[in-house]
Amino acid sequence: MATKKFLYVNRKAPYGTIYALESLEVVLIGAAFEQDVSLVFMDDGVFQLTKGQNAKSAGMKNFSPTYAALGDYDVNKIYVDKESLEERGLTLDDLQHLTWEDENEDWAEKDSIRLVTRAEIAEIMDTQDVVLSF
Repeated sequence: MATKKFLYVNRKAPYGTIYALESLEVVLIGAAFEQDVSLVFMDDGVFQLTKGQNAKSAGMKNFSPTYAALGDYDVNKIYVDKESLEERGLTLDDLQHLTWEDENEDWAEKDSIRLVTRAEIAEIMDTQDVVLSF
């Protein structure tokens, strides 16, 4: 099977709809089939990566710890829209610290999250085979 470049664009808040959880499940499935997976978090989607989420009031399970497993699935291209963070009064320090281990550099731990502008996101989208928006 040929490897395709899949980009998952996450635009919704983590709770109140099923979009965020569905996206995460699809990402893990794509990665398990060894596709080249990237994620973008923009608009309210940036809330999906925030630390200390409490989903009880929404009546949903807090699935945010699952993002920490993305590095184990070789999902290490996680792009966060700088403008979306700023518009919501957030910084990178408000987000989970997601990492992956680079086997080519003696398993050095590296950051998975890359802060990018909307213009850079457009360039990233242009290089993908498939773009799915949630």
